[in-house]
Amino acid sequence: MNITRKPDWLQKKITPAAHAEMERMLGDLQLHTVCQEALCPNITECFRAKQATFLILGRICTRRCSFCNVTKQTPLPVDPAEPARVAAAVWRLNLAHVVITSPTRDDLPDGGAELYARTVAAIRSLAPATRIELLIPDFQGEGRSIEAVVQAAPDILGHNLETVPRLYQIRLGADYQRSLAVLRMASELAPELPTKSGIMVGLGEEDGEVLTVLADLRRVGCRYVSIGQYLAPSRNHYPVSFYLAPDRFEHYRQQALAMGFAHVESAPYVRSSYHAGEYGERTEPQ
Repeated sequence: MNITRKPDWLQKKITPAAHAEMERMLGDLQLHTVCQEALCPNITECFRAKQATFLILGRICTRRCSFCNVTKQTPLPVDPAEPARVAAAVWRLNLAHVVITSPTRDDLPDGGAELYARTVAAIRSLAPATRIELLIPDFQGEGRSIEAVVQAAPDILGHNLETVPRLYQIRLGADYQRSLAVLRMASELAPELPTKSGIMVGLGEEDGEVLTVLADLRRVGCRYVSIGQYLAPSRNHYPVSFYLAPDRFEHYRQQALAMGFAHVESAPYVRSSYHAGEYGERTEPQ
């Protein structure tokens, strides 16, 4: 069933006028953010705080996920100057923590892994104190690509499972076990590197399925997890099945902590990069 009316706890307002300064800088540097491309409901809050999740490798995705608003056309060639521009933005904003992500680029032999590594190096050179979090696609499970981003030595490496295995028709081209393998491989290559994942709820999943996903993530060494309410970007996207009350998100948070996750963000407006700088800053009970 397609639910259209949002409950009272999902009434966050977007104020475009508050975005002007950030959008001017992004335009000057010819950069994209997932905040803009995915129509994130937190964009006003984050842009006001001069925080953004940078989208490298262009703004066009080669996959056809039905929940996502990122453009789906023929991608443009990789821009070799993009890492330097991202680093310049990080330096201008004086970011303590930055998240770098990308659309999936199945058209590239390495999925874009080299540009991820070059972006980390560029930021380290210009803003060495900034913590760097990479939120990567699955690279089609290619080990050399995963190794390349791990060897770039980010501070956190994330890859989102997005939903439960039964609903993977919303992630055309993705594979649940392959995504788990990405996180497992990263943990095995660099045991000291915290791995992170995120899921959306409200797509039609059942409680037991969510708990199974969390258990699977712990099994492959994932330390951090985010859980948020799915909000359809438009009527043309996969519909919301139901809205979870805030206390249900707290239930999932407590369950995840009991499983051994070191940090859990679970609330209606949580997204994988929302409050990203707080992961790892405090130790949750194990």
